This record gives sequence, structure tokens and C-alpha cells, in this order.
Amino acid sequence: MRIKLGCRISFEVAAPTPMIFLLNVHYSRASDLERPDLLRTDPAVPVEAYRDVFGNWCSRLVAPPGQMTVSTDGTMQDAGLSDPVGLDAPQIPVEHLPSDELGFLLPSRYCESDVLSDFAWDRFGQTPPGWARVQAVCDFVHGHIHFGYEHSRPTRTAVEALNEGVGVCRDFTHLAVALCRALNIPTRYCTGYVSDIGLPNPIRPMDFAAWMEVYLGGQWWTFDPRNNDTRFGRVLVARGCDAADVPMVHSFGRHDLTGFEVWIDQIDEDTGANWQV
Repeated sequence: MRIKLGCRISFEVAAPTPMIFLLNVHYSRASDLERPDLLRTDPAVPVEAYRDVFGNWCSRLVAPPGQMTVSTDGTMQDAGLSDPVGLDAPQIPVEHLPSDELGFLLPSRYCESDVLSDFAWDRFGQTPPGWARVQAVCDFVHGHIHFGYEHSRPTRTAVEALNEGVGVCRDFTHLAVALCRALNIPTRYCTGYVSDIGLPNPIRPMDFAAWMEVYLGGQWWTFDPRNNDTRFGRVLVARGCDAADVPMVHSFGRHDLTGFEVWIDQIDEDTGANWQV
């Protein structure tokens, strides 16, 4: 299937303000892009692109005083498949993990896996290791946290999400990431587009979303504790240890958000839908 995706973010700054944006489709999906989702600015300013330590595409610029809009708009091919499932994917003992994945076992800014270690083992230590254990974590987080944009707080950590029981998708993901790491499962935080393709009705206005990837059986698998269901048209933008590594917008100075719009839609074709589980 073909997908149209992009975003439009408007803000106002009082003085020249350096900013970094992580808004472009991840390089791992670059070959699927029919029309690249190039970053555009209004007014036009010089933009420098680079990759961060995780390989994410980043764009840096200096926003001039006043109103500014940053946008992307692209089209891409997608196989129409749901997130892969590997029910038999085993958990790899820490001593046998590749060295490159060990960093995703450690506590991070928003994922205090060390603080949650006792809770995680008491709650999930009797579940079968591997896929079933990760799914048990997702089931718990999905049922424990009440979703609501009114509960959004950019500084909420995994421990606070557990104690408060409210949050948005990043809070679901931070808690699940921290619990999995506490259980010795390498886990990384992801952001991007999660579409409503294949669902009977859109649930809410589109937004960027957070989910996680866990390392089982020698490869990374997608889990989504916020939605905890079958999804099509998931498109990665960035991944890291937690939200501190992959903010959509990082401003080195005050900026006031004045507009925010995200879209990801299937392009209608004569062949119709082709979703496959």
C-alpha cells in the first residue's frame, strides 16, 4: 500500500533560537520513500542535517524572532503487514548478549530500571522468559495507566507513571521499557507514526507516538504498550534509550507552540486495502 505522511509545527520565539528537529522518516525506511519527507521551514533558514549517536536523522537550525513553521510531507510504500510476531522468540542471557545491545539494559533519564527492579521481578518473575514475559509487561502497563492528553507532563518518569497511573504514550512506553530492562531484556524507546489504517474509525486526531523495541532471539521486535493491539502502517522516525534522546523538537531557548498537526493516511488505490497480519 502507499502512505502519505508528514507534520506541520508552528511556534514563536522572541530571539534567535537554535533548535534541533527529529521529524524525518528513519533511514531504515528511506528506500520505501517515493517522495522524501524533506524538512521545510517558513520563513526559509539554513538547515544542517546530521545523524546522532543512534543513527537518527536530525536537522538543526536557528529560528529567527517571530513566527516560524517547520513541516514535512512525503509518500512511501508499505508492505501492508502488521507488526511481526515471534511467540517463540527466546530471551537471551545477559552473558550471551552482543556488546552493542548491553547499553539498552541500563537505567536512563526517564526509565529508572534500577529503582523498579524489585517490583519487576516480584510481578513478572514467574512468567515464562521471552515473548510471553514482554507481553505480560505490556498487558500490565496498558491496563495500569489511564491515557489522557490532560495528564501529559514532559518530566514524568517511569516510576512516576507507575505511581500516578496516568499519562500519554511516552509514559506507557517509559514504564514498559524500564520494567523490561529490569528483567534483563534489552529495550529501546521509539517514536514515529502509528496510523489508524485498518481500524473501523479514527480514534482521535493524529499525533506522533511512542513504542518500544525489545531484543529477543537475536533480533529486535516491536511492542506497543499504549495501543497493545494489531497495527498497520507503523513508521519509525527515531529510536534511543528514552524520550530524552529523541525529542521531536529540542529548543535551546524558549519557544511557544502555536500550531501542531500530524498526518499518516493510506492513499486510495483501485486495488483497495491490502493489510496482512
